[in-house]
Amino acid sequence: MSAKPLSTPDLDRLRKEFSADATAKLLQNALTAAELKDIALDREVLTSIDTTMSHRLDDWSVTNQKQSGRCWLFAGLNLLRAGTAKKLGVKDFEFSQNHAMFFDKMERANYFLQSIVDLVDRETDDRTLATLLQDCMGDGGQWNMFVAVIAKHGLVPKSAMPETISSSGTRQMNSSLRKILHTAARDIRVAADPDARAEIVETTLSTVWRALCMHLGTPPDRFFWQWTDADKQFHRDGWLTPQEFRNKYLTIDPDDYVCLVHDPRNPVNRTYTVELLGNVVGAPQVVYLNVDVELMKKLTAEMIIDGSPVWFGCDVGQMMDRERGFWDARLLDLEGVYNTRFTLDKAARLEYHQTMMTHAMLFTGVDLVDGAPRKWRVENSWGEESAEKGFYTMNDSWYSEYVFEIAAPKSSLPPEVLAALDTEPVVLPAWDPMGALAGR
Repeated sequence: MSAKPLSTPDLDRLRKEFSADATAKLLQNALTAAELKDIALDREVLTSIDTTMSHRLDDWSVTNQKQSGRCWLFAGLNLLRAGTAKKLGVKDFEFSQNHAMFFDKMERANYFLQSIVDLVDRETDDRTLATLLQDCMGDGGQWNMFVAVIAKHGLVPKSAMPETISSSGTRQMNSSLRKILHTAARDIRVAADPDARAEIVETTLSTVWRALCMHLGTPPDRFFWQWTDADKQFHRDGWLTPQEFRNKYLTIDPDDYVCLVHDPRNPVNRTYTVELLGNVVGAPQVVYLNVDVELMKKLTAEMIIDGSPVWFGCDVGQMMDRERGFWDARLLDLEGVYNTRFTLDKAARLEYHQTMMTHAMLFTGVDLVDGAPRKWRVENSWGEESAEKGFYTMNDSWYSEYVFEIAAPKSSLPPEVLAALDTEPVVLPAWDPMGALAGR
């Protein structure tokens, strides 16, 4: 069947239909002068949202990732900092996000180069290799990647490796790193033998280390730690390595957490992984356990009630009012604006590439009515300027449609779900949307 071009009669018909539609003309006047999010905002839904919660954990300030895609690192470190702040006796505490990013990028460069060596016989238009080349150095990541970085490289307080211009705005640094890695990829693929390829990898890693030190500062191999607590009491712990600090001041074990996902395209109580998804060579495989979304909600609420915030990943930009800090699955009446139906469900939106995980944050509260969640409180990492000093409110309808994963302790899982962790993971291709990295 040959493709049918748009003809002049077709365009004349469309022009007449639009001109005869009084509602369309009214919306044209509105949308050419104001943003869609303001025109489509459903006031009835908006005014039904309040920010009070039956269970709320946060009494701290939000962090700010600024012009970077480090949300997954911020969310992971924010999960850990609540217990550490309590252990230190301080109200607010931050781990160095710059330190975690430095080693993520260093490890990611090595992961990329080793993968290029493994795929050296593939054509450059091979879909797996093309996916690897396209996203060789961004800021985004997943829960398992966060755990892998801090397990290997430890943690330091923000004072030991503070932010820089490049950590707060990563675009130029990432662009340079991609140039370095793409050049190395070409050199590896034309190298004569394995020894030559290994030498290219080694030389490139030296270049990456040098570039990262220039942009982010040199990460400390040890630092001197002392602090004053909320009662004005002074404490000194002396010289510590990042691993010693991690082991001494963490109150939860991230290695005990599992990543639960809601992927309605695939069977539940099965494990999945994505080809070439990772950052640390030699770290445990990135594994998802697919479960029903209602179980994810139940576990999220239980963890909050037990006093622990919950790391989660979602498609953040959907049905969002950023200024007010609200999410609801019906917040924007797009069907009313465009006079059409949007009928893709969550599975179809994944299948047709309309949605994927784009951002990671923390659940810090839940509003329960007769044991069922009505709405959720969210700690974002976009600073205090929006929402309720950076804390957002998510109606439960939005959780069902746009939340894709949470990190939960293995001990919180029902026996039949825990047993599913022992199944051999189904390998999804490198380009599958479940391999998307949170990086908004």
